Amino acid sequence: MRKTMSLAAVVTAAAALVAVPGVASAATPKPEVQWVACPTDVALPGLECGKLRLPLDYRKPEGRRTEVMITRLASKNPAQRKGILLTNPGGPSEGLTFPAVLKAVGLPQDVQDAYDIIGMDPRGIGYSSPSTCDLTEEQMADGSVPPYANNSAEVRQRADEVKKIAEQCLKSSSAGELPYNTTANIARDLDSVRAALGEKKASFLGYSYGSYLGSVYATLFPKTAERVVIDSNLPKTGWDVEGGRLMGRGVEDTFPDFAKWAAAHPEYNLGTTPQQVRAKFFDLAARLDEKPSVEGVDGRLFRFGNFTALYSTGDEAFSKLAASWKAFDTGQPQPPQEYPEVPRVQALLAGRLNVICGDSTWPSSVSTYERNVAIDRVRNPMFGAAAANIQPCAFFPKPVEKQVLPSDRGPRNVLLVQNERDPATPLAGAQSTRRAFGDRAAMIAIDQGGHGAYLFGKNKCANDKVTEYLLGGQRPNDQKCAAENG
Repeated sequence: MRKTMSLAAVVTAAAALVAVPGVASAATPKPEVQWVACPTDVALPGLECGKLRLPLDYRKPEGRRTEVMITRLASKNPAQRKGILLTNPGGPSEGLTFPAVLKAVGLPQDVQDAYDIIGMDPRGIGYSSPSTCDLTEEQMADGSVPPYANNSAEVRQRADEVKKIAEQCLKSSSAGELPYNTTANIARDLDSVRAALGEKKASFLGYSYGSYLGSVYATLFPKTAERVVIDSNLPKTGWDVEGGRLMGRGVEDTFPDFAKWAAAHPEYNLGTTPQQVRAKFFDLAARLDEKPSVEGVDGRLFRFGNFTALYSTGDEAFSKLAASWKAFDTGQPQPPQEYPEVPRVQALLAGRLNVICGDSTWPSSVSTYERNVAIDRVRNPMFGAAAANIQPCAFFPKPVEKQVLPSDRGPRNVLLVQNERDPATPLAGAQSTRRAFGDRAAMIAIDQGGHGAYLFGKNKCANDKVTEYLLGGQRPNDQKCAAENG
């Protein structure tokens, strides 16, 4: 029989705002890893898979459990092995294959020798007790980033849509886990993994959302977190209402790189100056608002597509974006593109909502979002009216626990790595986190665009400094890595 949790029950469970600093080790049974065969789509060369049954609510360590799956890419050099490196790819998203992804994008062999690389599906996502909000195909197609709102009426329309999503989440079969699938508990799961693997300490490498997870991990577990590298950083409060709004700022920061490139490539006929290319963006968006493309792409999808396209930089990425613009401009079909199939979308989106809505309290008044959208449509006109639009979190109950913020108490072991121009997690957010950590942290700022710096960016200065730190060197001080060609 399907178990449901009423809105009243969820609100009651959410009433106690209790700060739980970490795992109560004296009362918590030592976790164990059950090594199992990897699921077919995770069975990549070198990966081992394991399951742990961990407390759903760490305040009640003997109570209900949640199952978390991990992977291990083990060091093959016992003489060089230092310990384990916990990883997170962002999202919140599935992370089981991320150790193999890091290897594929060039994780230095010395780092692979120094650590067992650990991946994890965060609780509620992927193979870790997956959540559901009973989302329809149409709701899943909307993804996690709100649509661009041209006016207040569109904000109110979106509010009706996301209120329904919130109600579905609160009535779903996984609603009982919803209050506890938070970043703080995912950080506690990470430390449980460390303990289960028999390690006194663990290092961490996380990107995007994983930057906030790493911040919380370093804050809750200063004695067991060894080297913490956080990349493409959210602000100190994570993906809350203001962190989401920063995406509008990020597009404004990053777009000039593409505009300069397109102006230098007249074959696309998008303008001969960066200013003309920017004007072309607004021209195309307005035309697609009025009449969608032959594929049905309207202005909202056009703006979102540009946002995601700016995650990557360089000739290959920019040529694809420019070719897409040219097709829109001339009324031609879009160039063929391959899009990776995203598995387990229901659990991905539902689990992500659980986390971001459970981490912090979002404004509940629709008028707040109307005002934010009106401001950001002017302040960050390319994407601000999407980034500021209303999310289902507006209709979620208050979190069960006081939000964990980065703390300046603890060892000087946190290294932020940050592209100066990032569409999703702009420099301004990273600076917020850097300030919150105080002397505990340092930041490498890199003169390049795109989302993802270490390994995913090609700046040798930054990549070498992060690698040196992971291998046991002294944490560098705040510094900037200049732009590099190639």
